[in-house]
Amino acid sequence: MRVTSKGQVTIPIEIREALGILPETELKFSVRGEEGVFNIVPPRNGRLSRGERLVALLANSATDRQFTTDEILSMTRGDD
Repeated sequence: MRVTSKGQVTIPIEIREALGILPETELKFSVRGEEGVFNIVPPRNGRLSRGERLVALLANSATDRQFTTDEILSMTRGDD
């Protein structure tokens, strides 16, 4: 893993998934001996679960298009 000229690194997906790191997750970096380590910083109002963070990430991401009941049933049944 390399640091970019802007000081950025990419955390591998396997690590992000294992630790529940999503966009907007705050991390704290520190030095322990000769190693750099990071910790996930919990939100001020208490740590959200991974599911709560996923819901927060997806909130208001749907389209403005409203479907009728018949359209929804057609989509779920696979009607063309």
